[in-house]
Amino acid sequence: ERAHHYASLQLAGDSTNNEYLARIGQLQNLLTKIGETAAFVVPEILAIDDKQFGQFIADPALADWRIKLHKIRRMKPHVLSEPEERILALGSVALSGYDDTFLQLTDVDMKFGLLIDETGREKPLTQSSFSSFLVKRDPELRKSVFHQFYAEFRDHQFTLAASLAYSVKVDVFHARARRYSSALEAALFPDDVPIAVYDGLIKSVRANLEPLFRYFDLRRRTLGLRELHLYDTYVPLVPEVETRFTFDQAVEAVLAALAPLGKDYVDVLAEGLRSRRWCDRYENKAKRSGAFSSASYGAPPYILMNYKDDVFADVYTLAHEAGHSMHSWFSQNSQLFQDYEYPIFLAEVASTFNEELLTHHLLETTADPKMRAYIINRQIDDLRGTLFRQTMFAEFEKIIHAIEESGDALTLDIFKSEYHKLLETYFAENFVLDLELDLECLRIPHFYHAFYVYKYATGISAAVALLERVLSGEPGSVDAYLNFLRSGGSKFPLETLKAAGVDMATPAPIESALRLFERRVTELESLLL
Repeated sequence: ERAHHYASLQLAGDSTNNEYLARIGQLQNLLTKIGETAAFVVPEILAIDDKQFGQFIADPALADWRIKLHKIRRMKPHVLSEPEERILALGSVALSGYDDTFLQLTDVDMKFGLLIDETGREKPLTQSSFSSFLVKRDPELRKSVFHQFYAEFRDHQFTLAASLAYSVKVDVFHARARRYSSALEAALFPDDVPIAVYDGLIKSVRANLEPLFRYFDLRRRTLGLRELHLYDTYVPLVPEVETRFTFDQAVEAVLAALAPLGKDYVDVLAEGLRSRRWCDRYENKAKRSGAFSSASYGAPPYILMNYKDDVFADVYTLAHEAGHSMHSWFSQNSQLFQDYEYPIFLAEVASTFNEELLTHHLLETTADPKMRAYIINRQIDDLRGTLFRQTMFAEFEKIIHAIEESGDALTLDIFKSEYHKLLETYFAENFVLDLELDLECLRIPHFYHAFYVYKYATGISAAVALLERVLSGEPGSVDAYLNFLRSGGSKFPLETLKAAGVDMATPAPIESALRLFERRVTELESLLL
């Protein structure tokens, strides 16, 4: 693990470094051989009868492996006979790759053309530049970009629909082959998340759409538009404030924001960012774009950034990635190797918690109405994209898998029709749903990794609920949060969060996030109207 971690970080710093590219290839081959050599382990564990397994678990010599063994053992009802498993393994390559087809088509083959930007310069329109054009102040430019972009999707809509349909078929095939009641159950089972949690998320969000509609109306009025389109929902309502944070200033702001978590947390992070070189800070030639936190057991939780002093969002990115790194640090220092890695369900909780704490700190220390409006608008848009939008996506995934499971065919018309119904539900009456918007369901990469996106919505909800406990001064809430970080992968996600004071089996955490959204919309209305 550490060797792969080292090589991948070196390659992220310089993608042209063929030495580390070759080393990663060697490591992947080695891991494949290790996997083949150890392939007998899980089947043998599953073959042990219940009585003997109970005796093994009670043996003090296996105490360190009890959690891991229980996680393996609970998969027993869904593991097939050896010949059947061999057939599935042989077919794994043939039954995958639809996401690769999608990415090759949308990132390589599809050409979105050129357009004239607000400065009069000709610029290429691409998948990556699309969102950057939607934040421009010129409404005609946004409109032109939207229609030009989706024209290319319209030209490939039948191919994209066929690709997504077969991806859903494969999900259903695997679920049935492994004796799950549905593809949704198969996706939730590894994390021990009941389907009721998934359905409860959708139910709670659907019941609280009015504040979202108010926000859309606030957008329309603030931007001076007669009607609102999707391409009008990304431009900031408050033009970006003139704020510059050097990296060192960003570190100080983040550390100040995280002070409620206590001296131990802040001191470790401060040392990591200031003197232990946890963060590769700035853009460089051939360096990987974006940002991430990456950890391996026994090694520092490094952060890669492409920090820019004049990009306010980068301060939030630092807080976000620091959340991941501190989650890894606490977990590594509390758990054994086999239990330290936390699941995706929990990963975004710690990072989002830090972002929300940074927002709280900035609002507490900022009196300027323009700056406050800018920060609140940013938080609202984060909640809108993470809570409302991802829940709509989650509902769409459930619908299309249920259609496939019922025996009906998934066609382009079905995809567009079902997605349009959701658009009508999740957007206000004075929101114009352009015909091209029905094609949005064909351009979401996460749909090729079924039932993943709901974790974004539950993650931000859990983070908000945990933060409310900390900021209210609830006794024991800080220790409970730090113990959540320490837990790593030693328990299932819902159990870990419940121990921290947040019960995701109830609607309470989702409702906390929805109430925060409504409060922020009310505040922004008072600042802008």
